[in-house]
Amino acid sequence: MRLLLIRHGQTPANVNGVLDAVVPGPGLTELGQQQADALPAALADRGIERLFASTMVRTQITAAPLAASLGLEPVVLPGLREIEAGDTQGKRDTVSVQTYISTVHGWSGGDRTTRMPGAESGIEFFERYDDAVRQIESTGVGVAAAVSHGAAIRTWASAAADNTPDHFGTKRHLENTGIVELEGSFADGWHLVDWEGEPVGGDQLIDRTALDPTGERY
Repeated sequence: MRLLLIRHGQTPANVNGVLDAVVPGPGLTELGQQQADALPAALADRGIERLFASTMVRTQITAAPLAASLGLEPVVLPGLREIEAGDTQGKRDTVSVQTYISTVHGWSGGDRTTRMPGAESGIEFFERYDDAVRQIESTGVGVAAAVSHGAAIRTWASAAADNTPDHFGTKRHLENTGIVELEGSFADGWHLVDWEGEPVGGDQLIDRTALDPTGERY
Protein backbone atom coordinates (compact mmCIF):
# COMPACT_ATOMS: atom_id res chain seq x y z
CA MET A 1 0.00 0.00 0.00
CA ARG A 2 1.07 3.56 -0.72
CA LEU A 3 0.32 5.82 2.23
CA LEU A 4 0.37 9.60 1.86
CA LEU A 5 0.54 11.33 5.24
CA ILE A 6 -0.52 14.93 4.67
CA ARG A 7 -0.02 17.61 7.28
CA HIS A 8 -3.06 19.85 7.77
CA GLY A 9 -3.23 23.47 6.57
CA GLN A 10 -1.99 26.35 8.65
CA THR A 11 -3.80 27.22 11.89
CA PRO A 12 -3.62 30.35 14.09
CA ALA A 13 -1.60 28.29 16.59
CA ASN A 14 0.98 27.49 13.90
CA VAL A 15 1.36 31.20 13.13
CA ASN A 16 1.84 32.16 16.78
CA GLY A 17 3.98 29.22 17.86
CA VAL A 18 1.38 27.91 20.30
CA LEU A 19 1.34 24.24 21.31
CA ASP A 20 -2.24 23.19 20.60
CA ALA A 21 -3.15 19.51 20.56
CA VAL A 22 -6.57 19.52 22.23
CA VAL A 23 -9.46 17.96 20.31
CA PRO A 24 -11.22 19.44 18.37
CA GLY A 25 -8.81 22.39 18.18
CA PRO A 26 -8.84 25.43 15.88
CA GLY A 27 -9.70 25.73 12.22
CA LEU A 28 -7.48 27.13 9.48
CA THR A 29 -6.12 30.57 8.70
CA GLU A 30 -6.84 32.15 5.31
CA LEU A 31 -3.51 30.80 4.09
CA GLY A 32 -4.36 27.40 5.56
CA GLN A 33 -7.53 27.27 3.49
CA GLN A 34 -5.56 28.20 0.38
CA GLN A 35 -3.16 25.37 1.16
CA ALA A 36 -6.07 22.95 1.50
CA ASP A 37 -7.60 24.20 -1.76
CA ALA A 38 -4.34 23.43 -3.56
CA LEU A 39 -4.40 19.73 -2.64
CA PRO A 40 -6.83 18.47 -5.33
CA ALA A 41 -4.72 19.71 -8.26
CA ALA A 42 -1.45 18.66 -6.65
CA LEU A 43 -2.67 15.13 -5.88
CA ALA A 44 -4.96 14.51 -8.84
CA ASP A 45 -2.66 11.89 -10.40
CA ARG A 46 -1.69 10.02 -7.23
CA GLY A 47 -4.46 7.41 -7.47
CA ILE A 48 -5.90 8.00 -3.98
CA GLU A 49 -8.67 5.50 -3.25
CA ARG A 50 -9.49 6.24 0.40
CA LEU A 51 -9.10 9.36 2.51
CA PHE A 52 -8.74 9.66 6.28
CA ALA A 53 -8.47 12.48 8.83
CA SER A 54 -7.98 12.85 12.56
CA THR A 55 -10.60 13.95 15.09
CA MET A 56 -9.19 17.46 14.99
CA VAL A 57 -11.07 20.11 13.01
CA ARG A 58 -8.03 21.32 11.09
CA THR A 59 -7.47 17.97 9.40
CA GLN A 60 -11.10 17.59 8.40
CA ILE A 61 -11.24 21.09 6.89
CA THR A 62 -7.97 20.39 5.06
CA ALA A 63 -9.29 17.10 3.70
CA ALA A 64 -12.59 18.57 2.45
CA PRO A 65 -11.46 20.00 -0.93
CA LEU A 66 -9.54 16.82 -1.77
CA ALA A 67 -12.48 14.65 -0.72
CA ALA A 68 -14.86 16.65 -2.91
CA SER A 69 -12.59 16.41 -5.94
CA LEU A 70 -12.15 12.65 -5.54
CA GLY A 71 -15.76 11.91 -4.60
CA LEU A 72 -14.67 10.36 -1.31
CA GLU A 73 -16.02 10.59 2.22
CA PRO A 74 -13.15 11.06 4.69
CA VAL A 75 -13.03 8.50 7.49
CA VAL A 76 -12.18 9.97 10.90
CA LEU A 77 -9.63 8.00 12.93
CA PRO A 78 -8.82 9.20 16.48
CA GLY A 79 -5.34 7.69 16.37
CA LEU A 80 -4.21 10.16 13.71
CA ARG A 81 -4.47 13.15 16.07
CA GLU A 82 -1.48 15.24 17.12
CA ILE A 83 0.89 14.21 19.91
CA GLU A 84 -0.76 15.41 23.11
CA ALA A 85 0.69 18.56 24.67
CA GLY A 86 -0.36 17.86 28.26
CA ASP A 87 0.99 20.47 30.66
CA THR A 88 2.36 22.52 27.75
CA GLN A 89 -1.03 22.84 26.05
CA GLY A 90 -1.79 26.38 24.90
CA LYS A 91 1.69 27.66 25.73
CA ARG A 92 4.37 29.22 23.54
CA ASP A 93 7.18 30.10 25.95
CA THR A 94 10.64 28.64 25.34
CA VAL A 95 10.57 26.24 28.29
CA SER A 96 7.22 24.73 27.29
CA VAL A 97 8.19 24.37 23.64
CA GLN A 98 11.50 22.76 24.55
CA THR A 99 9.74 20.39 26.96
CA TYR A 100 7.41 19.23 24.19
CA ILE A 101 10.15 18.94 21.59
CA SER A 102 12.68 17.20 23.85
CA THR A 103 10.06 14.63 24.88
CA VAL A 104 9.18 13.85 21.27
CA HIS A 105 12.87 13.85 20.35
CA GLY A 106 13.45 11.26 23.06
CA TRP A 107 10.76 9.01 21.61
CA SER A 108 12.44 9.29 18.21
CA GLY A 109 15.71 8.34 19.85
CA GLY A 110 14.21 5.14 21.22
CA ASP A 111 13.03 6.11 24.72
CA ARG A 112 9.32 5.56 24.31
CA THR A 113 8.64 5.04 28.00
CA THR A 114 8.98 8.76 28.72
CA ARG A 115 5.66 10.51 29.20
CA MET A 116 4.79 13.93 27.86
CA PRO A 117 4.20 15.84 31.12
CA GLY A 118 0.50 15.50 31.88
CA ALA A 119 -0.19 13.44 28.75
CA GLU A 120 0.66 10.28 26.81
CA SER A 121 3.88 8.29 26.72
CA GLY A 122 5.77 7.38 23.57
CA ILE A 123 4.48 3.82 23.90
CA GLU A 124 0.90 5.06 23.98
CA PHE A 125 1.42 7.39 21.02
CA PHE A 126 2.89 4.69 18.80
CA GLU A 127 0.20 2.21 19.81
CA ARG A 128 -2.66 4.50 18.81
CA TYR A 129 -0.98 5.73 15.61
CA ASP A 130 -0.12 2.15 14.61
CA ASP A 131 -3.74 1.21 15.22
CA ALA A 132 -4.95 3.99 12.94
CA VAL A 133 -2.60 2.95 10.14
CA ARG A 134 -3.60 -0.69 10.59
CA GLN A 135 -7.23 0.36 10.05
CA ILE A 136 -6.18 2.17 6.88
CA GLU A 137 -4.25 -0.87 5.68
CA SER A 138 -7.19 -3.16 6.42
CA THR A 139 -9.24 -1.43 3.69
CA GLY A 140 -7.09 -3.25 1.16
CA VAL A 141 -6.65 -0.25 -1.15
CA GLY A 142 -3.51 0.37 -3.13
CA VAL A 143 -3.22 4.08 -2.30
CA ALA A 144 -4.57 5.88 0.77
CA ALA A 145 -4.14 9.41 2.07
CA ALA A 146 -4.44 10.53 5.68
CA VAL A 147 -4.51 14.15 6.86
CA SER A 148 -2.69 14.27 10.17
CA HIS A 149 -0.30 16.51 12.13
CA GLY A 150 3.28 17.73 12.06
CA ALA A 151 4.87 16.14 15.10
CA ALA A 152 2.81 12.96 14.79
CA ILE A 153 3.67 12.35 11.13
CA ARG A 154 7.36 13.13 11.56
CA THR A 155 7.72 10.90 14.60
CA TRP A 156 5.70 7.92 13.39
CA ALA A 157 6.90 7.85 9.79
CA SER A 158 10.57 8.03 10.73
CA ALA A 159 10.21 5.16 13.18
CA ALA A 160 8.07 3.06 10.85
CA ALA A 161 10.29 3.36 7.77
CA ASP A 162 12.97 0.70 7.42
CA ASN A 163 15.25 2.93 5.34
CA THR A 164 15.62 5.83 7.77
CA PRO A 165 16.91 6.16 11.34
CA ASP A 166 14.18 6.65 13.93
CA HIS A 167 15.26 10.25 14.54
CA PHE A 168 15.17 11.14 10.82
CA GLY A 169 12.03 13.25 11.24
CA THR A 170 13.68 15.47 13.84
CA LYS A 171 16.11 16.66 11.15
CA ARG A 172 13.48 17.36 8.49
CA HIS A 173 10.85 20.07 8.42
CA LEU A 174 7.24 19.49 7.40
CA GLU A 175 5.36 22.63 6.40
CA ASN A 176 1.57 22.76 6.43
CA THR A 177 0.27 20.44 3.64
CA GLY A 178 3.69 18.90 3.27
CA ILE A 179 3.50 15.16 2.54
CA VAL A 180 5.41 12.11 3.72
CA GLU A 181 4.90 9.12 1.44
CA LEU A 182 5.52 5.54 2.50
CA GLU A 183 5.03 2.18 0.83
CA GLY A 184 4.59 -1.24 2.40
CA SER A 185 2.65 -2.87 5.20
CA PHE A 186 3.01 -3.92 8.81
CA ALA A 187 3.75 -7.46 7.66
CA ASP A 188 6.48 -6.54 5.18
CA GLY A 189 7.70 -3.27 6.65
CA TRP A 190 7.36 0.34 5.58
CA HIS A 191 9.71 2.15 3.20
CA LEU A 192 10.03 5.93 2.94
CA VAL A 193 9.38 6.92 -0.68
CA ASP A 194 9.39 10.71 -0.45
CA TRP A 195 9.46 13.52 2.10
CA GLU A 196 7.86 16.62 0.58
CA GLY A 197 8.50 19.16 3.30
CA GLU A 198 7.07 22.17 1.47
CA PRO A 199 3.36 22.91 0.89
CA VAL A 200 2.24 21.01 -2.19
CA GLY A 201 0.79 24.16 -3.76
CA GLY A 202 4.18 25.83 -4.17
CA ASP A 203 6.36 28.48 -2.58
CA GLN A 204 3.58 31.09 -2.59
CA LEU A 205 1.84 29.04 0.10
CA ILE A 206 4.78 29.08 2.52
CA ASP A 207 4.64 31.39 5.52
CA ARG A 208 8.27 32.05 6.41
CA THR A 209 7.28 34.15 9.43
CA ALA A 210 5.27 31.44 11.22
CA LEU A 211 6.86 30.13 14.43
CA ASP A 212 5.27 26.66 14.11
CA PRO A 213 7.22 24.45 16.60
CA THR A 214 5.72 21.13 15.42
CA GLY A 215 6.75 21.66 11.81
CA GLU A 216 10.33 22.82 12.19
CA ARG A 217 13.51 20.78 12.66
CA TYR A 218 13.94 19.95 16.34
